[in-house]
Amino acid sequence: MSFISDTEAEALGALLSRRAMLGATAAGGLLATPLSAFAQAAVSGPGDAEITVDQARQAPIPIVIPSFGAGLGEQISGVISSDLESTGLFKIMGGTVPSGSTPDFAALKAQGARAAVAGSAVGSGSVRVEMRLWNVVAGQQLQGTAYTASNANWRRIAHIIADVIYERMLGEKGYFDTRIAYISRTGPRRHQITRLALMDQDGANQRMLTTGQWLTLTPRFNPVRDQIAFMSYANNRPRVYLFDLGSGRQQILGEFDGISFAPRFAPNGGSVVLSATRGGGSDIYVVDLGSRAKHQITNSGGAIDTSPCFSPDGSQIVFNSDRGGSPQLYIMSASGGAARRISYGSGQYGSPVWSPRGDLIAFTRIGGGGFSLGVMNPDGTGERILTQGFTVESPTFCPNGRVLAFCRQSASRAGGAGFASGIGTIDITGFNERPLRTATGASDPAWSPLNG
Repeated sequence: MSFISDTEAEALGALLSRRAMLGATAAGGLLATPLSAFAQAAVSGPGDAEITVDQARQAPIPIVIPSFGAGLGEQISGVISSDLESTGLFKIMGGTVPSGSTPDFAALKAQGARAAVAGSAVGSGSVRVEMRLWNVVAGQQLQGTAYTASNANWRRIAHIIADVIYERMLGEKGYFDTRIAYISRTGPRRHQITRLALMDQDGANQRMLTTGQWLTLTPRFNPVRDQIAFMSYANNRPRVYLFDLGSGRQQILGEFDGISFAPRFAPNGGSVVLSATRGGGSDIYVVDLGSRAKHQITNSGGAIDTSPCFSPDGSQIVFNSDRGGSPQLYIMSASGGAARRISYGSGQYGSPVWSPRGDLIAFTRIGGGGFSLGVMNPDGTGERILTQGFTVESPTFCPNGRVLAFCRQSASRAGGAGFASGIGTIDITGFNERPLRTATGASDPAWSPLNG
């Protein structure tokens, strides 16, 4: 079944493939070049963190980010500022920082700044962006890099610079040069048109990947390839499909007697774990992407086993099942075998997803007349609720495991009036919940890997 024509697929693939952009400048990619430090400034090592994330939650880092120049330079510094401010961990300050000399640290300290950025952007067909990051307190240059790319990639340069600042200040990888796949929703509550969609993590560059002819759900990124798995009701037969972002084409992932759904990729990107109906229940299968061989790893006996997700090392799978009478979370070996229940709170659990760090499992819980979104340790201890609402579901971690994106929906009145479906983000501590702007109603977010 073709969702779009081959010509449209090729055009879409040219727009959507990002890994190719990381090649040589001559090929239209992005080139990063270190800038030497000024003689009067020491340079700290690449692994040195200036402040911890917990400290930044209590007192956001005051950082001066001036304009990188008129026009495009101002846009670049604006995106950098927006990225950092969205975390709740940075306080963006105005001011002037010279791009070609050592800053006036005394003046910056008097302003209350802890860090400062200096930058410039020049070029027409291609753009060269220079950035220096300074530790104002220590009077040291932390980073100096020049980025060269086509003008079309200026937003990526800005996100990459924000990632560098985040990492140098906090000691952890940033997550700004990423995208979020989601389901676009338009039309009346009971007859919504759903499309597979894609956008940058800040809501920019939103694009529709499917036409909306068929119901589409649960997109998931391949961690190592430009590929998305999702469920489609194409030709009125619900099945899992693969969408290739490099070519814009899609294909069915395996043939099952029943419905296939709830896909997720293995950490190495070489296989997909999913659910497939069998009789009155559903079981979990692993499908090898090379051979398309299927391996059944649960035998539900009529229960519903679904929403599987690999651990970051690929050795275990968390899933939810009603085998005990109500939907709860279980963990088992990725090769199959006995499953161990880990959820014991009040309510029904679903949508488990393992943090990229391996330290937490996010979930949704239904009970008390509403939904909750929370996290727990992989052994089931330490359960914490982060946010609640009429419907909060579909959690997905950013690549460094610090932030979750999720879907929030409101209740509808008679005839579906008042219904809204959107995407929000929240820190894993329950701090800094924010809505993410989308062009249409939205649900089912899935965060890409870094540079994905």
